[in-house]
Amino acid sequence: MDSHEAPKRKRGRKPKPPAIAVAAPDNANHDSAPSPKPKRGRKPKPPPAASPDNDHPSSPLAAAVDTPDPGSSSGPRGRGRKSRRGRHELPSDADVPPRAPSPTRRGAQKAAANIKVDVPAVEPLRWEQVARVMPSMDAVVKVFCVHTEPNFSMPWQRKRQYSSSSSGFVIAGRRVLTNAHSVEHYTQVKLKKRGSDTKYLATVLAIGNECDIALLTVDDDEFWKGVSPLEFGSLPTLQDAVTVVGYPIGGDTISVTSGVVSRIEILSYVHGSTELLGLQIDAAINSGNSGGPAFNDQGKCVGIAFQSLKHEDAENIGYVIPTPVIKHFIQDYEKSGEYTGFPILGIEWQKMENPDLRKAMGMKSDQKGVRIRRIEPTASESGCMQPSDIILSFDGIDIANDGTVPFRHGERIGFSYLVSQKYTGEKAHVKLLRDSKVHEFNIKLAIHKKLIPAHIKGRPPSYYIVAGFVFMVVSVPYLRSEYGKDYEFDAPVKLLDKHLHAMAQSPDEQLVVVSQVLVADINIGYEELVNTQVRAFNGKPVNNLKQLATMVEDCNEEFLKFDMDYDQVVVLQTKTAKAATQDILATHCIPSSMSDDLKA
Repeated sequence: MDSHEAPKRKRGRKPKPPAIAVAAPDNANHDSAPSPKPKRGRKPKPPPAASPDNDHPSSPLAAAVDTPDPGSSSGPRGRGRKSRRGRHELPSDADVPPRAPSPTRRGAQKAAANIKVDVPAVEPLRWEQVARVMPSMDAVVKVFCVHTEPNFSMPWQRKRQYSSSSSGFVIAGRRVLTNAHSVEHYTQVKLKKRGSDTKYLATVLAIGNECDIALLTVDDDEFWKGVSPLEFGSLPTLQDAVTVVGYPIGGDTISVTSGVVSRIEILSYVHGSTELLGLQIDAAINSGNSGGPAFNDQGKCVGIAFQSLKHEDAENIGYVIPTPVIKHFIQDYEKSGEYTGFPILGIEWQKMENPDLRKAMGMKSDQKGVRIRRIEPTASESGCMQPSDIILSFDGIDIANDGTVPFRHGERIGFSYLVSQKYTGEKAHVKLLRDSKVHEFNIKLAIHKKLIPAHIKGRPPSYYIVAGFVFMVVSVPYLRSEYGKDYEFDAPVKLLDKHLHAMAQSPDEQLVVVSQVLVADINIGYEELVNTQVRAFNGKPVNNLKQLATMVEDCNEEFLKFDMDYDQVVVLQTKTAKAATQDILATHCIPSSMSDDLKA
């Protein structure tokens, strides 16, 4: 084994947990829904001819509901129940009246003459929930987006553009809400109203990656004619009925699915890599539903559809961003003129459920709280909080030993919910127990920088090239690009450890790695270096990529010496390395040896 090669470790593969999948925007490349595959076996009999009254109801409500395309796979909802022979039965709310007994021949003659037989009237469809939502459906729009993602393998250029479609809805102030992942890395965004054949160019006002919400607007006054903004309802309770409206895969017209609220708790937002309040519902949320509203029985919006659970043991588990998170995003934008984010406490904490642990920490029998394990060095809380402090309360609300606080009647929720309700820059009152004494502090809440950020916020990735060595900054999108969506299982152990546990020691600290080596004569023997961290250059620690680029460009020493992870060393002659860089750039058609942000 060469000295520069990292030892290869055999790792057992962990069992993968159920995947929480973002309800991705529907690719707009397919013009029609895929045809369902025929099932093997006996050919089903054709369904009996339905009466015109059932197929084309004359009521205004039925006329207003969009009829799904016969070829679309819009799911089982909104269709009759299948019988054992594959036929569609009438909905249960429209039962056929029982047939009257056959009269005798003489009785039939009398009946034909002057006897009228009373037949019970068919019960009307009970679509009260849909009826209440109907006036609000015109505010639901289809979002068309052209994306151009960054290319982390070749950071000096972008990937091939692609198109997608998703959902959104109009709110007050001539604005439209949708999901952040629906317009991520956008090049162009267009909106189309229900029943319209015109697509309107939209402007992105703000993108909240943490909460997966984006705010749009349209300059064309024609778009806003005849559209009433949706009103927000209060946070629903368990078993409340919800109706999800949007433009999912399977057809081009608007789609409606219904269900109930089955859970309310702190959820993991896949796109944002954060934990915020969320609703779990049993209505189907598919690709293209992203950004669509969820209505309550009164026709008010109670959330935004954004992700679903994909697992063989789970069916119809969808997730909705609730109104408290939506309103926080909107008010944050209105107060600051931009999205500033959801503040967090820069700490890691431990439950205090063990009685011996509480006694050892000096807690009294009537005291409850959580123990601080670690504090972010860059967090403002580091000035007043210390490891092993016990957080007793936050803003006057007592914290239980399991880290929960009272939420509503019969419900408890993680105390991070209280923190997320605050805004960046606001202060909070915290009560701590330290050495059996109670201390109180007013702390300023902020967003803390992670060593490996979850997003690059639409900016192109930073890079620096010398002698064919491509230096880059590690981020979650970078790991996902290099190792796929299962990067948490496939990425190198050291990178994963830093991703999960490392804390930035300064606000400008970055994790710099050699992404790849562009093969040339100058770098013979180093070709297999991939995704290895750079720890020092010529004996000086590397804090970030810009510092490394500056040190290399200003170096007048004879050699360029890079101290790498796994105790590897890369040594190059300074003059030869810098001279070879231009030839390597020309060979690979690279316009510059560094990204624009490093030139400033």
